Amino acid sequence: MIRPIITLRRVRIIVDIDTQRDFLVANGKMCTRNHPVVLANIRRLTAWARLKNIRMISTARINPKDHSRLDFCVEGTPGQEKVPYTIRNRHISFAADGCTDLPRDILRRYDQIIVSKRCDDPFDEPRADRILSELKVTEFIVFGVLTECSVKATVLGLLARRRNVTVITDAVGYCDKETADIALRQMEAKGANMIDTKTALGASHLHMVGACDCDMCRGKSSCDCRVRA
Repeated sequence: MIRPIITLRRVRIIVDIDTQRDFLVANGKMCTRNHPVVLANIRRLTAWARLKNIRMISTARINPKDHSRLDFCVEGTPGQEKVPYTIRNRHISFAADGCTDLPRDILRRYDQIIVSKRCDDPFDEPRADRILSELKVTEFIVFGVLTECSVKATVLGLLARRRNVTVITDAVGYCDKETADIALRQMEAKGANMIDTKTALGASHLHMVGACDCDMCRGKSSCDCRVRA
């Protein structure tokens, strides 16, 4: 018999999707078009999670070194690493190894679970599927990348399991804005709640995101890239 992985009673859990350097810094292999806006809002949301002691489930894309077509988030490269401020002090990481084993009461012992995955859909990874499917919470708060791929797959998977999902619309990154807008509409049509960071946390004067050295992220250039709020 599989023991329950979580007995912790929590109202909210944050699902942080693939917040890695290849997606979120200017010189990344697949940098999102709206990365300055997304990075600033992700920084605010992770700081809020620490302050409120809200647990986080994080996914991290990993591609094998010998894959000729997928050259982003390659195992062992700097681009595969998570953005530093998305990592909590008390965290535990799991490889994408096809296993489902997890310590009992894992979210009593850790503030964050980081699960590697080899595909867009975390529900195709047995351990990530188990974590997200067995969590007994009232709300999943979702942010990360890419909106048109992994974010969409994660949100629709949670909704299919009849979970209450909130998407932070200005903290999800995209490469193709038109496709991302369609994905957001699909998530909303299926029942996801849509909210922006300002509505959730209030106004902020944060401009320096502290993870990317491009001019926009250092406040030296304006950025008009936005996700539908």
